[in-house]
Amino acid sequence: MVRPTSRFFNLCFARQHGGQFILRIEDTDRVRSTPESEQMILDSLRWLGLEWDEGPDVGGPHGPYRQSERGDIYAQYAQQLLDAGHAFKCYRTSEELDELRETRKAAGLQLALKPADLALESQEQARREQEGWPFVVRMNVPAEGVCVVNDMLRGTIEVEWAQVDAQILLKSDGMPTYHLANVVDDHLMAITHVLRGEEWINSAPKHQLLYEYFGWEMPQLCHMPLLRNPDKSKLSKRKNPTSINYYRRMGFFTPGRYQLFGADGMVDA
Repeated sequence: MVRPTSRFFNLCFARQHGGQFILRIEDTDRVRSTPESEQMILDSLRWLGLEWDEGPDVGGPHGPYRQSERGDIYAQYAQQLLDAGHAFKCYRTSEELDELRETRKAAGLQLALKPADLALESQEQARREQEGWPFVVRMNVPAEGVCVVNDMLRGTIEVEWAQVDAQILLKSDGMPTYHLANVVDDHLMAITHVLRGEEWINSAPKHQLLYEYFGWEMPQLCHMPLLRNPDKSKLSKRKNPTSINYYRRMGFFTPGRYQLFGADGMVDA
């Protein structure tokens, strides 16, 4: 089964290899995520003729399919990381974080904040915890060395751990970030391949480390090139008509059936 980022490539890949296509709604941003925006996703995909084997509107054995409904699951795994020493509670304020970054920048150091940079004195840590200060859960990451990631398209990718920060896994409101939610969901939903844009390459070490912490087998990664303008700049919804509904409103037509490349050539889907 393949996760729905870069949906067309994932759907083609899944159908070619006899897999399943799962639609998962990543709605952990409480401000931006609304029922209307979710319905727009479902309507636009169906207008393109795409159908999924599992999803929020059709059900399936791996539900719920809205990440906002899976909070207890993420909290359980975040606590597992805390108990194993693979994560820590960070009580640093926004002002303190800004100051840390500015100090490191002025010293010509890597801007990635490590657990040692974020650590408070034990007495201050205990005081903030006792007083109920808001906190986030961050993952422990190595301070040095190189992380080697195998990619289906690019081969071996090497990222220095010095460039990888102590990623936030649970936000102060208890909601997960993309990094924890997707690793947990991909494992529980039996995802075997992750096809996504190349902007996620720098996050691959964090995800690979989380799989190691949990003792899970990581899906095969494939980071694809981004769609770009003629001048090689990245397509942006602020500058380009990248919304599917834009083309729908402009009168573009899509048939009810479409074709995909299968193992034996073109196949209807």
